[in-house]
Amino acid sequence: MEKSPVMSTPAPVKNRAPVSASERWIVAIGVWKLLEAALFIILGVGALKLLHKDLVDVVTRFIIDLGRDPEGHFANLILDKVAMIDPHRLKQISIAIFAGAALHMIEGVGLVLRKVWAEYVTLILTASFLPWEVVEIMRHVTWIKIVLLLLNLAVVIYLVFYVQSVRRKAAQQEA
Repeated sequence: MEKSPVMSTPAPVKNRAPVSASERWIVAIGVWKLLEAALFIILGVGALKLLHKDLVDVVTRFIIDLGRDPEGHFANLILDKVAMIDPHRLKQISIAIFAGAALHMIEGVGLVLRKVWAEYVTLILTASFLPWEVVEIMRHVTWIKIVLLLLNLAVVIYLVFYVQSVRRKAAQQEA
């Protein structure tokens, strides 16, 4: 029996660039961004699947499945908002969700591949959403909103210090 030829060989470990502890955090942030992108894609597909359905009926069944009263105050608030979503608006919502997924995917892939531009893009985009998150918390406080704000704030602070330290090291090497 003949052996099949080996198409390629893996690079020896000694030739691979070492990954510092700070770069591991950058890669971890990138993985987090990719997970967020996957979540947005699932939400976008879900929104598209609702395109030709009676949204009020779907949400009413969901509320009942949760064991809640569909005639309650909170349920009525939700159902009133859902009733205002027409197919055109649902398409706009799904486009916005997919655009968010694309941004998170670009950030995540760039960070996982340790690209400098991705650090800046992630820093700018994450920081730009912080005021909106604070306003959302002021409108209605939930522990999920607070945790997400703290996570995003931690990412911004970490990236600011990381980018500054990388720039300082590069300036020292040039001098």
